[in-house]
Amino acid sequence: MMKTVPIVFAFDNNLVFPACVCLSSLLMNAKDDTFYDIFILHSSKVDLNKEQLAELLKQFSRCRIQYRVVDNTFDQAFEIRGITAATYYRLLIPELIPEYDKVIYADVDIIFRMDLSELYNTEIGENYIAATRELGMNLMEDGQKHIHSLPALSVGNYIQAGFIIMNTKAILKNNIHILFKEWSDKKLKFQDQDILNIVCKDKIYYLPMKYNMTDYSYMLTMRKRSLLQNLFSVEEIDNALKRGNIHYNGHKPWKKYSVNFDIWWEYYRKSPFFDEKFYFEFFYTRLNELDQLSLWKRIKILIRYFVYGKREI
Repeated sequence: MMKTVPIVFAFDNNLVFPACVCLSSLLMNAKDDTFYDIFILHSSKVDLNKEQLAELLKQFSRCRIQYRVVDNTFDQAFEIRGITAATYYRLLIPELIPEYDKVIYADVDIIFRMDLSELYNTEIGENYIAATRELGMNLMEDGQKHIHSLPALSVGNYIQAGFIIMNTKAILKNNIHILFKEWSDKKLKFQDQDILNIVCKDKIYYLPMKYNMTDYSYMLTMRKRSLLQNLFSVEEIDNALKRGNIHYNGHKPWKKYSVNFDIWWEYYRKSPFFDEKFYFEFFYTRLNELDQLSLWKRIKILIRYFVYGKREI
């Protein structure tokens, strides 16, 4: 019997390329009995390039792709750090996808290295969302200051909003989606992520770190593991490093060197979207840029790559 897993993404044409690689990684790691019901949210003002995305359906049979158009609800929402109103679209999921009581949302700068059916079937009770803790925010001084600046939040419980399970049934039942909208015009530094933390406070189910390994997660596991061992077992940390989903929430590997950039490019090479000419031109350009750097900067890049970036796919 097939296990259906609804999963939602939100992006515009600027992110179609990484979205294609992200979705490819998701489908490459699907078990034989997993069917992904994929929803893509996009603005009514954007004529999304669906042709590239349709290539996925030619290679992967156990999925379908549906598109849901977002209206102007968040046109006046607060924007900062170059992150547009599209980041708020995940807050509309309960209204746009009411056919499921529970759905997964993921950013497109993620490489999946596991099947998500077991996660989707996790019982999260009456909690509104399930997510991993944002380790940089909870463990580093600057992040802790930000948490203290938000109403009634405490250090240790702040979540990362790039990969979440939404309990759409409970959110709609208790009108939590209305609160999401009311908070959207507030000048919050981390926008929708702050909103989810504030509105869903005390109604959050915390997921193991392997489901959302951000750049900070890798940095902490390598440099400050003792801090993590107060929150996670050694086995959980090692498992997350080896097979965890990689969230490139800092530098983007399709633009420049980043933590685990080699894994992203390996998935690109295995995807239906691989273009040999683009691949070699990208790395030729990067090598030219590297040649122009000072010796010390080159050494630092190599250290970052071999210490933090080299992982098995």
